[in-house]
Amino acid sequence: MSVSTSNAYGKISISDLAISKVAQQAAMESYGIVDTVSRGLTDTFAELLKKDAGGKGVKITTSGNRIFIDVFVLIKYGVSIEAVAESLKEGIKYKVERFTGMIVDTVNVNVVGLKP
Repeated sequence: MSVSTSNAYGKISISDLAISKVAQQAAMESYGIVDTVSRGLTDTFAELLKKDAGGKGVKITTSGNRIFIDVFVLIKYGVSIEAVAESLKEGIKYKVERFTGMIVDTVNVNVVGLKP
């Protein structure tokens, strides 16, 4: 799937993979995030088969011009999970909205584990 918009110059279509790469990059730049991780065993196999596993640990769902993001992360042990998750949500929302020019409806942060 992808999100689409149009302006006076024509139609713009942005793939879910491009959006997930931006969201993953934003996650990796956030304080307290160690890594993004696959959502499940089938996703791990799919990433092994792909040449470019960009967007690992990020699930994008679109509806019209609205974007819903689920991110799966490992957080650094000893930091406030709530503070890191809120910061992560804001960072991803800001960067994806700036990249796409569309509205990010929700960002769900799923903490899969902790790393020292």
